[in-house]
Amino acid sequence: MDRNPKYLIDTPENKAYLQDMVRELLQFAVHYPSPEGCAYYLRDDGSPWLEKNLDNYETCRMVHCYSIGKFLGFPGSDALIDAGLKGLLGAMRDKVNGGWYNSLNSDHSPLPGKQCYSHAFVILAASSALLAGHQQAQSLLNDALKCFEDRFWDETEGMTYDNYNTDFTVLDDYRGINANMHSVEALLAAADVTGDSLYRTRAGRIIHRVLGWAGENNWRIPEHYTKDWQPDLQCNADKPDDQFKPYGATPGHGLEWARLITQWALSTYPDQPQESAPFVAAAENLFHRAVSDGWNADGAPGIVYTTGWDGKPIVHDRMQWTLAEAINTAAVLYRVTGKPEYAGFYSQFLEYLEDKVHDHETGNWIHQLDSKNQKLETVWPGKPDIYHALQSMLIPYCAPELSVAVAIARKKTSF
Repeated sequence: MDRNPKYLIDTPENKAYLQDMVRELLQFAVHYPSPEGCAYYLRDDGSPWLEKNLDNYETCRMVHCYSIGKFLGFPGSDALIDAGLKGLLGAMRDKVNGGWYNSLNSDHSPLPGKQCYSHAFVILAASSALLAGHQQAQSLLNDALKCFEDRFWDETEGMTYDNYNTDFTVLDDYRGINANMHSVEALLAAADVTGDSLYRTRAGRIIHRVLGWAGENNWRIPEHYTKDWQPDLQCNADKPDDQFKPYGATPGHGLEWARLITQWALSTYPDQPQESAPFVAAAENLFHRAVSDGWNADGAPGIVYTTGWDGKPIVHDRMQWTLAEAINTAAVLYRVTGKPEYAGFYSQFLEYLEDKVHDHETGNWIHQLDSKNQKLETVWPGKPDIYHALQSMLIPYCAPELSVAVAIARKKTSF
């Protein structure tokens, strides 16, 4: 079947399509800052949803995205980075107990608890802002890395802890892969920006553990664990569409891990294909398992949110972040392996994006669709951010061994 050239990787039309989407996404979220600098949750049209909580990870994502925006010459990026840093250095920061609040109420009072997931994004935001030349980013990065080291890194296990109470006196027994995945993303960014190989080494320790569990489980990654890192395969079986802890396997995370593993392998073993090859092969296994289980799995286009351990869909909703990771990973595996099948998947994913997920009226991507690709708002009402979508429009043309902000800042791209 002949496809529109705008969906074909490396065509001028495809590059233009992705660049247009990048500009749209950056423009969509320009009203994110609250007066205190924390990120408002955004409505369908990009306006602030004032009644919603203000999340730390969303604030971090906006700093990261507009740091990239600065490298791309997007107008107003400096002020938007400054706004987010104001929040991370101010209202989002726990000046009594250390670290960062997970979220603030709409009146800017903090919610209880501290999460590794949220703190990983502080590292990512600070790394990107440092690249962008913002004066307070270095101290923010230093503090974020120290907090991660002191509170969340388990040197014995080579994995991260997940949740504490607000004053870091009680550690929850839950252990999770999602926080570890975003810790890998953050550690790789920190390694690229600081040049300190310790962070890449720690990312590798996490990756080796995850690949062990995935290989033992038909490349479906267990998401939830006990405090001694035993997989808890029945976690949230009674609440399968949980926003951050869904039951079963999550094909989108399989795709996201595949890309991060490839990035780690290429950056750890530059010019040593014999060393990186087993990890790229593992990433291919994760990709194919996720696509086989999740893509068009129920008779309609799209990637289902979760499956059971037999690979059959559990939650049939389609999440925009999953599609973004599918686009990313297909492109990266095509770059690294040269196999045409990945270019074919990339084209299919972009066609689906344009047909079902891209909101042509108000901009950005619809964050949640049901099994019939109709808009749904049970998990992700509105359009809270642009992080996954923006990265997926850039990573296909970035050097696959580098974090996306670093690749763009250093012009290691083929746009």
